[in-house]
Amino acid sequence: MRENPLDFLRIVEYYIFMADKRSGKEAPERPLGHLGHLEQEVMEVLWAEGEASGKEVFDRIRRRRKIAITTVLTVMERLTRKGLLKKEKGATVYLYRPALSRDEFAKRVSDTVLRGIMEISRSSAAASLVDMLAEADPEELERL
Repeated sequence: MRENPLDFLRIVEYYIFMADKRSGKEAPERPLGHLGHLEQEVMEVLWAEGEASGKEVFDRIRRRRKIAITTVLTVMERLTRKGLLKKEKGATVYLYRPALSRDEFAKRVSDTVLRGIMEISRSSAAASLVDMLAEADPEELERL
């Protein structure tokens, strides 16, 4: 399975969630970016396709692993309730499409994660970001 950059955000978000839980802070039950593996697969299919029926999404996921169509449809309904998918009645079936582009979703998740990190330690978070930018793109760091 290929590495997904959203996996890193999920891990960081989990640690922030657990730190909040240990400190007694009120934290959301499941943060915005916390997608289960099947939820992430559904989103990846729809980001690639743009729009698809539940059966079409199921067919794509079923190629990679054994799964029931009812499981995929349940997850798609959950993603719709979370506001991550839009559902419209087609001619014969419901069609689903992402409510946010992959980039918009990644930005929202990274914003949530960075805000959580900043609450833990502002100076460490800022220093880490500067170090990462210096390593990835020194010219951009100089420009900023």
